Amino acid sequence: MVEPVKVLTKRYELADGHTLQGFLDSGGFAGLRKALDMAPTDIIQIVKDAGLRGRGGAGFPTGVKWGFVTQDLGKPIYLVVNADEGEPGTFKDRELMERDPFLLLEGMVISGRALNCHRSFIFLRGEYLWPGVKLEEAIDEAYASGWLGKDIQGSGFDFDVTLHYGAGAYICGEETALLDALEGRRGQPRLRPPFPAVAGLYASPTVVNNVETIATVPCILERDIEWFRSMGTEKSPGPKLFSVSGEVVRPGNYEWPMGTPARTILEESCGGMLPGRDLKFWTPGGSSTPLLAAEHAEVAMDFESIAAAGSLLGTAAMMMFSNKTSVVAAVLNWMRFYEHESCGKCTPCREGTFWLSQILQRILDGRGRREDLQVLDEVCDNIFGRSFCALADGAVSPVKSSLQYFRDEYEYLIDHGRQPEGLEAHAGVVASNAGSDRPPSVAGGVA
Repeated sequence: MVEPVKVLTKRYELADGHTLQGFLDSGGFAGLRKALDMAPTDIIQIVKDAGLRGRGGAGFPTGVKWGFVTQDLGKPIYLVVNADEGEPGTFKDRELMERDPFLLLEGMVISGRALNCHRSFIFLRGEYLWPGVKLEEAIDEAYASGWLGKDIQGSGFDFDVTLHYGAGAYICGEETALLDALEGRRGQPRLRPPFPAVAGLYASPTVVNNVETIATVPCILERDIEWFRSMGTEKSPGPKLFSVSGEVVRPGNYEWPMGTPARTILEESCGGMLPGRDLKFWTPGGSSTPLLAAEHAEVAMDFESIAAAGSLLGTAAMMMFSNKTSVVAAVLNWMRFYEHESCGKCTPCREGTFWLSQILQRILDGRGRREDLQVLDEVCDNIFGRSFCALADGAVSPVKSSLQYFRDEYEYLIDHGRQPEGLEAHAGVVASNAGSDRPPSVAGGVA
């Protein structure tokens, strides 16, 4: 029987868990104390052996990523924490920064020690004002008490942290666009190679990691590799924060071992779906991951199991939708988001998301044509894999997957000019003639 854990969330219920004193009283900085007496290569090896994988979406092994950093270029090495949490349905990093900001700072200093890095940045989502306040307070306290700055706790190791507020652009969640924005330019993805590990921030070796990833590092150092690997699966070990939202009784952030079945999280932590509603479709890792159907509710929430089911774990943002929700309306809502947030650098993404939105709106309005489904498929195929970053790939994921599992709903809308009985065209989208008996029309709209 899988049980929830409290590793990253162990201070969430403490009234003073966000303060320096509360952090120290609950065992804070134990991992850093160990790390300050260790060689950098030993810290990297521990993170490698623990099997920590990036919690920001890609799931790349953290220790391996650190090992790619070029140490002999004669340039400073930078650590950048990606706190630009813009993926729809994701809010785990926000709560972590609000409730336990010192855990993030401890992880940053340990990571800096491992990388021979002395300067770091937190790139914070522009709308995250309250997390920014808590981080500013924590950074000031850490400097005043010798946990940041020169000669940390008499160790001879120097480490500085700068908090940088973004401008609220989804594209800046992509690491190279984030680096451009951090340098004062417009946030747009870079062509790679060179990769950030060789030429990142200010053309220097740089590591970009997610908030949750860095916050997990002290937990490994404080305990040990065996403890960390006792949770989760062999290839996806450790605890994980799951952001659950949608039509559930108790939405929120919940911490479970990797590999916990989705239904267990849904029922044990969230109290199941809202009364009178049954699970219809859901996202395992935010809106940029392919949708899964109710039949996938037993799948284990780890990188390998979700991939085998045809989707991606991503940020583990589980958005749960019921049998009363229109999948076409939900997909259109997301597509409008990606259309708006495309940086415009790549033509397939810039133009393709616009055309997908127009076609989806026409179908939802009851003016769809059977050939629209083929056009949707073809446009998606012409977008996927043809842009600098993964925004375009993520944008087409809900379209392709919804056509795979709910093609009959699209066809009903096209054939009858209205939603099937019992469906609500909500999710932020209102169809101009949803529910009408007007036959589908080919006039107007997108060809």
